[in-house]
Amino acid sequence: MVLRKIRSFALVATIVLVSGWVGYGVGVKQSAVSSQQSAGGARADMGLFWTVWGRLEDQYLDPKAIDPKKMVYGAIEGMTQALGDPYTSFFPPTENTRSKEDLSGEFSGVGIQLGFVDKTLAVMSPLPDNPAIKAGIKAGDLIIRIKDEQKKVDKDTNGININEAVDLIRGKSGTEVILTIYREKDKEPTKEFKLTRQTILVPSVTLEWVGEKKNIPLLKVNKFGEKTAAEWDKSVKEILAKKTGMGVVLDLRNNPGGYLQRAVDLGSEFIADGLIVSQAGKTETENFRVNRQGRFVGQNLVVLINKGSASASEILAGALRERVGAKLVGENSFGKGTVQEAEELPGGAGIHITIAKWLLPSGKNIHGEGLKPDVEVKYEVNEKDSKADNQLDKAIEVLLNNSKG
Repeated sequence: MVLRKIRSFALVATIVLVSGWVGYGVGVKQSAVSSQQSAGGARADMGLFWTVWGRLEDQYLDPKAIDPKKMVYGAIEGMTQALGDPYTSFFPPTENTRSKEDLSGEFSGVGIQLGFVDKTLAVMSPLPDNPAIKAGIKAGDLIIRIKDEQKKVDKDTNGININEAVDLIRGKSGTEVILTIYREKDKEPTKEFKLTRQTILVPSVTLEWVGEKKNIPLLKVNKFGEKTAAEWDKSVKEILAKKTGMGVVLDLRNNPGGYLQRAVDLGSEFIADGLIVSQAGKTETENFRVNRQGRFVGQNLVVLINKGSASASEILAGALRERVGAKLVGENSFGKGTVQEAEELPGGAGIHITIAKWLLPSGKNIHGEGLKPDVEVKYEVNEKDSKADNQLDKAIEVLLNNSKG
């Protein structure tokens, strides 16, 4: 697995067409390769593929538009889309680079994490202090159109995949993109947001001291990426040095997920031993257990979630509730219960394949359902105090009440 540079995601095909000129040459020159049999026994007519390729090459009006590499990439994208799973995606080199930027924590865009609600492009989470959230875009908003005059783009998002959406929304810092947002419950459900792109720097973990005496650690995990382990360790050491004994508020709101292993690592900080999550694949189930001596085992714990909490953050929140009785406060989570495997392909391309569904320690899969909080609190915008956070206030209240009990 390491040699093939594969990573498992919890978060956004088994047949890979040989890319570039090699695939083109083999297909055209070896007519005997006319079909492809899948592992399930079904046989596809590859001769039809090459027939269409030849027709386009011979008859298409603009010969300059015939770009073999782009056509192969387009064919692979179509193949993954045909599965009907928005999380299984092929990434050409540029998009693959951008996908990896997400996990490194630095890119140029408007500051939103994308996902799907009933196969409609949606905002999983707006990132703090960035253009989208400042303009009023919220987790759960549906993006129905993307417009960029400089790129000459005006595109309906029906049928769009993640990598195409990311490519359209991101761009050079200082340029503008217009997102048409749909909110069913608003008086005017459709609204345009004009956003100016900027360099987005997203720390994985932040620490803040909250409560009346500023003696309660609020650990906010924004995603499970490349820097999560180091940033988490630094914050934990600061908490342990202060020795407050008040417990911990773990904030997973608007956390779209990332590396499954990071969720296991963080869960191991609170759970003494045993199962954290199971990954049920095509032929076998893999169990992920506590992998270290936790520094917060036995600590009073409250976890904040909302509709932007997805995938790996749902794994962590669900495991903490089931294994150590952590109270979940906030709103129902997103409901992404599948795991994607990311593989690097020749030429800089990449592919994310849904390889499994993940199960909480109880065996439950929450795909499409999400986690229901123990204490439901709708987030309320305080126009007089931008720093006010009624969900956090409730989490602190629950933490202190548990401490007294």
